[in-house]
Amino acid sequence: MKKKNNTQEIDIQQYWLILKRRWLFLVAAMLGSIGLSWFIILRQKPEYQANGLLLFKSDRISSLTKAGEKIGDLESLMREGNPLETQAVIVQSEPILQEVIDTLNLKDDDGKPLEPEALDIKIEPLVGTDVINVSYTDEKPKLAASIVNQVMKSYVDNNIESNRAQVVAAGEFLKKQVPLSKIELEQATQALLQFKNQNQVIQLPEEATAAIQNISRLDGEINQARASLAELTAQESQIASKLDFSANQAVEITSLNQISGVQEVLGELQKVQTQLASERANYTPAHPLIKKLENQEALLQSLLQQRKQQASGTQRNIPNNRLQIGEIKQSLVNQLVQIQTEKDGVQTRLQTLNNIRDNYQRKLAILPNLEKQQTELERRLSVAQTDYENLITRLQEIELAEKQTIGNSRIIQKARVPKKPTLSKMTLLLAGGGVFVGLLFGIAAAFTVDLIDRSLKTVKEIEAFFNYTLVGLIPKFEPDSKSADSNVVNTISPRIIVASSPRTMIHEAYQMLQANLKFISHKEVRTIAVTSSVVGEGKSEVTANLGAILAQGGQKVLIVDADMRQPMQHHLWGLINSGGLSNVIVGQDELYRCHHQVTENLSVLTAGVQPPNPSALIDSAGMDSLIQQLLPNYDYIIFDTPPLAGTPDAAVLGKMVDGVLLVARPRVVDSASATAAKSLLERSEAKVLGIVANAVNVKQEPESYFYYAEPRGAKPTNETQAEVDSKEWVKK
Repeated sequence: MKKKNNTQEIDIQQYWLILKRRWLFLVAAMLGSIGLSWFIILRQKPEYQANGLLLFKSDRISSLTKAGEKIGDLESLMREGNPLETQAVIVQSEPILQEVIDTLNLKDDDGKPLEPEALDIKIEPLVGTDVINVSYTDEKPKLAASIVNQVMKSYVDNNIESNRAQVVAAGEFLKKQVPLSKIELEQATQALLQFKNQNQVIQLPEEATAAIQNISRLDGEINQARASLAELTAQESQIASKLDFSANQAVEITSLNQISGVQEVLGELQKVQTQLASERANYTPAHPLIKKLENQEALLQSLLQQRKQQASGTQRNIPNNRLQIGEIKQSLVNQLVQIQTEKDGVQTRLQTLNNIRDNYQRKLAILPNLEKQQTELERRLSVAQTDYENLITRLQEIELAEKQTIGNSRIIQKARVPKKPTLSKMTLLLAGGGVFVGLLFGIAAAFTVDLIDRSLKTVKEIEAFFNYTLVGLIPKFEPDSKSADSNVVNTISPRIIVASSPRTMIHEAYQMLQANLKFISHKEVRTIAVTSSVVGEGKSEVTANLGAILAQGGQKVLIVDADMRQPMQHHLWGLINSGGLSNVIVGQDELYRCHHQVTENLSVLTAGVQPPNPSALIDSAGMDSLIQQLLPNYDYIIFDTPPLAGTPDAAVLGKMVDGVLLVARPRVVDSASATAAKSLLERSEAKVLGIVANAVNVKQEPESYFYYAEPRGAKPTNETQAEVDSKEWVKK
């Protein structure tokens, strides 16, 4: 994940470096786009914006069928959702705009009536208020104000007419509803009255309470009656136990004892029975007297039985011995009869009380249902009464509203004729768009040019392309003649910075190159060929400075200008190129005559007269012999060779020396030339010591790749693009 983030950071940094390299294209595109947008802005006619304010009130008219209180009073609309936006849509509606067009007789450029869509009315609700701002922009300030005022007037008039229409419609509706509501009220009243009459209901809650109290009272009386009945039953049992007949027979026996006809027959019967019993002692049963008395007895028995049945009204046979009882039993019989009578009365009363209680209980059981029905009927009556009263009230309010001219809005500020033009959205869009489009096209142009440019633009690209070790990095600099060392001959070029300006950042960069050359190979490197891919990469300058820095370290150094096509060393060191390498190889001159002692440890062998075939001289036994001749006298021999592109001199010489230094300058060498140079070096099998990146613009290199610091006692050089005052670049 960390690696991915680093890659992203490097990519973004690369994009930024591209923009820094191509900033001229970016600035040019932006200036061009901004200039074009301002040209269009200046050609636009000035526009004037007129503004008016409308205040809105709560829409009571639309709800007159159910309310109407405080019609016309201002109320906040904020709690009703967002009604201001609804009103804004109405203000911009086609009927309003068409009325404005017709009233003001607005026409387009062709003289035809303006279309509603052409009126760009702006509506903006003011936050936290019930006010909206109505604005219109036009080239004519008076027309803009007239349109805004007419839009607000048309809306207010339309709103009043709409309210009137709603009032009338509401009134007609309510006039139809009032009779229907009255009928409903009468039906509800009649239904409640009929219910009460049918169920004999006056006040159900009071009746329920009374029923509960009556049931409780009846329960007490029933309990008392039951107690009396139990007491009478006990007395009846006690008296009945003293008699030899039941309580039911007591009344009959008492009644028969008090009937004279029964008693007379009973007396006659007893007399005959007494006489019969006396005569049987004297006569046999067959005696006529006995027969006679027996017949009399049978007749009297039959008569007595008949009279008992007549007296009692039943066929029940009561023994004759009970037809005559004593006073005590008679008294007991009377008590028994009285108790029986009281008992019958108590039973009758108990039955009556139970029946009454059952009636109350049944009524109490149906009271909840009756109460529910009554509540429903009363609720229906209440709703009908309320609806009827509300309809009457609303109808009165509507009749009052019909006589008023009330709208839900009013103009609180008319539009005034604007005196100053306004910045239109098109102007702001053109201004902002010019910057944005310019920036966009500038970035696109910068990337396009950078993409078309096939040169190697950074040190990292050069190192990755050649795949050689980076042994030196020389920042881009412009020498300052004032900083030159007074001990150095004035004829030496200020480009040889290590000689003219010691202890500078460039001086330290070449010292780093010197140190790296000692570490890159196990074999001692004494002969070095310095070349480049194309002309202009500064190989001659690097050769001269490298030789100077080696010589300053106490080494015996010879710089040989082997570029016989475009020699440069004699210009850098201020020497005369009347004789040199080419003359020595062909034997036209002696080495000591062409040899120039620049400093105590540094000598220069110039290129000499340009031969017709420099490659042949380089690839000759004389060249090889010369190298062998020079080696014993010098610690280092550095050859300034031609570029690799188009000439084989550097590749041929590279096989004769210990190693080749390839100088590469960002944004000078292109990929095609670099490919050809690399291919030539590989075919020649020359040993490449590494790459020296020359004239590097440090501001266009990733900060993560190099850093620089100020060396002690260093003298700054005059940097142009890379203001690296008091800074030294070294490879991480």
